[in-house]
Amino acid sequence: MQVTDTQDLVTYDVVVVGGGAAGLGGALMLGRSRRSVLVVDAGEPRNAPASGVHGFLTRDGTDPAALLQVGREEVRGYGARVLEGRVVSAESFDGGFTVTLKDGRRVDARRLLITTGLVDELPDVPGVRERWGRDVLHCPYCHGWEVRDQPIGVLASGPIAVHQALLFRQLTADLTLFLHTAPEPTDKEAEQLAARGITVVEGEVASLEVDEDRLTGVRLQNGEVTSRSVVVVGPRFVARAGMLAGLGLETTTHPSGMGEYIEADAMGLTAVPGVWVAGNVTDPTAQVLASANAGVMAGAAINADLMAEDTREAVAARRDLLSSTVGTRRS
Repeated sequence: MQVTDTQDLVTYDVVVVGGGAAGLGGALMLGRSRRSVLVVDAGEPRNAPASGVHGFLTRDGTDPAALLQVGREEVRGYGARVLEGRVVSAESFDGGFTVTLKDGRRVDARRLLITTGLVDELPDVPGVRERWGRDVLHCPYCHGWEVRDQPIGVLASGPIAVHQALLFRQLTADLTLFLHTAPEPTDKEAEQLAARGITVVEGEVASLEVDEDRLTGVRLQNGEVTSRSVVVVGPRFVARAGMLAGLGLETTTHPSGMGEYIEADAMGLTAVPGVWVAGNVTDPTAQVLASANAGVMAGAAINADLMAEDTREAVAARRDLLSSTVGTRRS
């Protein structure tokens, strides 16, 4: 059952912020553990432009929206609730957290699972944003098979451009690396590129050429056009974490240099007790399957943490009861 308000349950065991693969994976595990769960989702999945989810065993090629719909139905089957909305802030109080939605609604939770994903900051080249997820790509594992044997260009815009070029060379013999604003390859990189037959083009890229809604080439600032059917870029990955500022959680530079993320331990626990993260918000390179698994693992860890708290409270209550009973008998 999808809910439109949250007044019928004052405090949830867990509020999951973000309803993608990671969030739904966590909600599934928590729902199966009979925890009260609310998933708040803004409806802006990162992979919305993609035609299919890839690398997901038994679900390869599935429409991203269809996969999420099935996931929502599954978590609802275990009593979790899904709310369309945007969380704008979160704050802690003694014993829990309060999240505030954009429309002013406030929801309390004992624990938080943040699975808000990331934003792809794309190169500022005309045509890149418009073709993103179609014939402008970034991951050989997510989309490489679908563009195999086509003329591919790699737009050097980050620290992994040469690495991307070498990976996509596995998929096509016709590959060009456009240096754009990146520095010249090192001697070692130049040797690798030459050995793999990868053409290197110097000069800043002015725009992508499109004809009848189809990418046809890459235009340099000097007017030269190289025919290409696909362009690979290296986005800067920035975790969607602005709503966590009230908790003292901020992004930090990823060790790879590819962007910013929220640090967490292997199970997703952040530096703030009671707050877990999963998926691209903490692992920028995680694909859908990995994000779903991270959500499941975080959900299990949260349930164990709640179990420990429930047990401590039950033990304390029992001791108080026994102490009260003994005192009554003595009087």
